[in-house]
Formats: sequence, structure tokens, C-alpha cells
Amino acid sequence: MNNAVNYLNDNKDRFLDELFELIRIPSISSIADHKPDMQRMAEALKASLIAAGVDKAVVMPSDGNPVVYAEKMIDPSKPTVLVYGHYDVMPVDPIDLWDSPPFEPEIRDGKIYARGADDDKGQAFMHVKAFEALVAADMLTVNVKFMIEGEEEIGSPNLGKWCTENKEMLKADTILVSDTGMIAQDIPSITTGLRGLSYVEVKVTGPDHDLHSGIFGGAVANPANELAKMIASLTDENNHITIPGFYDDVLIVSDQERAAMAKAPFNLDGYKKALDVDEVFGEKGYSTNERTGIRPSLDVNGIWSGYIGEGAKTVLPSIAQAKISMRLVPHQNNEKISLMVKEHLESIAPPYIKVEVTPLHGGQAYVSPIDMPAYKAAEKAYTQAFDKVPVPTRSGGSIPIISTFEDVLGIKSILMGFGLESDAIHSPNENYPLFNFYKGIETIIYFYKHFDDEMK
Repeated sequence: MNNAVNYLNDNKDRFLDELFELIRIPSISSIADHKPDMQRMAEALKASLIAAGVDKAVVMPSDGNPVVYAEKMIDPSKPTVLVYGHYDVMPVDPIDLWDSPPFEPEIRDGKIYARGADDDKGQAFMHVKAFEALVAADMLTVNVKFMIEGEEEIGSPNLGKWCTENKEMLKADTILVSDTGMIAQDIPSITTGLRGLSYVEVKVTGPDHDLHSGIFGGAVANPANELAKMIASLTDENNHITIPGFYDDVLIVSDQERAAMAKAPFNLDGYKKALDVDEVFGEKGYSTNERTGIRPSLDVNGIWSGYIGEGAKTVLPSIAQAKISMRLVPHQNNEKISLMVKEHLESIAPPYIKVEVTPLHGGQAYVSPIDMPAYKAAEKAYTQAFDKVPVPTRSGGSIPIISTFEDVLGIKSILMGFGLESDAIHSPNENYPLFNFYKGIETIIYFYKHFDDEMK
């Protein structure tokens, strides 16, 4: 593998420049005005893959944004790795909190600052460059396929159908994904579990138009007040979710596994300092890592109503709205939970308001076995790159399509993430350390050799 790693070291500046060109395309999947950017981004990725050495690369239509597919089949009898990533990114608002333009990548303090620097352009591009290094060094010993989509940030609503339609083309022995994180730069880790997701939007309506809060205040129900009460009632004083039946299907993790999780390195004081909070918060009876790894949660992602401009405007708003996400654990079904939330909110609504709950998207939780060849290969790759055995961890985040891959394609995924908690993904000033970008490429290079060995 030395020749491939040498190729990486000789081409670091070019790799970075090429990543920056991709980041500059504002491929925001949730905003309709950026539809042309999605196509432009897909075409740019196709060109990158062709330059990296694939035998075939195409931009394929789906019922939503296009999917970029590419492959290099060196020998049908050899193992096949299917690389998954996404080229769409989150919106950038609030724009005034960015220290530099979100789509003009800038390096500060050894980090790339830009939307998509980590999630997922930076991490997905590591795979393109690791592949390029292996091809250039004539050291690629397995078949490689790429599937890079443009709708992950909106729940991959069309990729499941696309996978079903292209099941034969996507045949592989494992799916390799870098869209997760690691504990620290000196503590490598492999994500072995992801929480599922249920995401809904709530709309509360009172009077048919905004009213004067003096003339009508106290006589007509205020939708903003009522929505706040309803949301507050969804958790109790122990931060336990109060929706009836919510925990019925929750997988209860054994005391032995919880004890093993507790051995993972975690600095609570450092965690609080990095977030600038005085205390952590969560479900009573569980540690911080358990709250994000093995327990479900409920959070308001956005809430709006009435007048929020400069100065005062004394209105009693007609409408109040909120977006709410539930992170789920194994055995919880996201569609069942979404329906449960909808029915519960409608049932607790007082008669003087109207409530409309719309499920937006979701996905199932996922657990990756640590005895499969891909995990063993990843473990050896991290150990070789970092000189430390990686720690298996469960992530609080969700990648809804991962469980779909298993259901539709019958393939397990290995989650080799290189992001850090400090990378501010989905937030202003998203960043990705140069160390992680380059070390990620190196680790992925090692993965291919070890995977080939493990499959023999």
C-alpha cells in the first residue's frame, strides 16, 4: 500500500483544490431553487470519478435528484465494494452566523470551513481519492462501485425505489460509507449503530387571520401559546417521552453491553466545554453516550409564528408551526412512530384550535455486526493508519437509507466515519480538519487490501 499512500502525499494540494470546486456548488436538496445545482453537482462528480479511473460513470435519473453511479470491475470473481455517499447539503441559514461565505471554502486553523466540508462532500470525496490512489499505484485488488445520491438530507425518499430498480447493477459484498464520525483525532472509532428517524411538521391554527393582541388577547386562543404547551407536554420532568406506546418496541440494551459502552473514552468536561454548556441534559438514568446511542429522543428542530421582525407588532397570530424530530432505536418503526405522534397531538389539541400533523420523512435504526469481514477489515485499516485499535460506537445520528440497503439489496454496510463533534455539521461554520480528510483517504486505502484478505 505504500505506493498508493505515496500517491496521496504527492497529490494532497490537488485533492484539496478539487474538493473545493465541488463544495462551491450549492447543492441544497431541500430548496427547490437549487434544482439546477443538483444536476450540476452530479455531473461534476461524474467527471471526478472518470478522472479517478473508473471504467464507467453515469448520472442516472431517479424520481427526485439524480444518482451518480460508477464502477471499475477488475475481476468478477473478486470481492466487490459498493461505496455510498451523498452530494446534497443542508441549508445555510442563519447566514449571518457564518464567519466566511458557506460555499467559498476557506482554511483556518488547519480546518476547511464550508457547507459540506464534512457532511458529506469532504467524506465522500475521500473515497474517490483513495480509489484514484489505488488505481494509479496499480494496487486495486477488488471491484469497486460508487453510488452517490442527492437526497440524503431530505431522507432519501427516492433512493429505495432506485435501488430496487437497479438491484442487479448494485450487487456487492459490502457497502462502504463515510457519513459518520469518530471519537477524536487520536481515538479512532467505527460506528456500529445508527438511530432511526421520524420527522413531522405540526401546524396549529386559531382564528382565520392575525388579531390585535390587546383587543382579542385573553378572549381568543393564541396558537403559539397552545403549540408551546403541546410541545412541552411531550416530555416529562425526567425527559421521558410521554406519547403513549412510544417505548413499546424499544430494544432494551443489556447491562453487559452498557458496561462495555461505558469503557469507551469520553470526557464529560471536554464535551460540555466544546458546546459551551454548564450541564448536560437528557433522560434520567442514562449516561450522555447512552442517551444518544441506545435511547430514543424528541427535539423541536424549528418553531415559528406571529411577528418576528425588528421592533414591536402586537399581534395574536393565526398560525403557529413547528418541525419535530424523533430519533429512534432498533425495533422502533418510523412510520408507526410518525402515526403515533400525529394521533397523539391531534388527541390532546383543545377544541379552540385546529391541529394538522404532516410526516415529512424518516428511516429505521441500523446495527452493524462486528464479526463480519468488512468490520474486521475496517478495524485493521484504522489500526494501521492510527496505530490504535478503533473503538466500536453507536451514533446518535441517522442515515435512513442504510437500513433500506439491507432490506432492498440484502447487503450490510460498514460505517467508516472521520468527522468530529466539533465539525458543526448542519450548523453555521461547518468545518472538517485537513488531518481527518487526508487520514481518512489513507485509512480507506488500507481498507481495500484488508477487505480482500478477509474475503479470501
